[in-house]
Amino acid sequence: QEQLVESGGGLVQPGGSLRLSCAASKSFFSMGWYRQAPGKQRELVAVILIGGDTNYAGSVKGRFTISRDNAQNTVYLQMNSLRPEDTGVYYCNANGGPWNYWGQGTQVTVSA
Repeated sequence: QEQLVESGGGLVQPGGSLRLSCAASKSFFSMGWYRQAPGKQRELVAVILIGGDTNYAGSVKGRFTISRDNAQNTVYLQMNSLRPEDTGVYYCNANGGPWNYWGQGTQVTVSA
């Protein structure tokens, strides 16, 4: 069983920035971030493949940047120009072959 270790959530004012990180113990083809707001379904935020290809939700394009360090099996999410609607629990995901793992989630709250 893989354990994904997330860090970096917190409370930030609108317009602020946060950086999330998620470390795995081995390499995965795809790593990414999803989020779930209260009363809503979990949704994709951004995903990055091992070769560097990325995909973003339309609502975060131009504000969030996903990156990964393949040597450290770590994925990062740099979040800039945060908005109140970005509030939610952010979950790291690691996927490859028959494996699909989730982190425990980290709370991001954007509020004045």
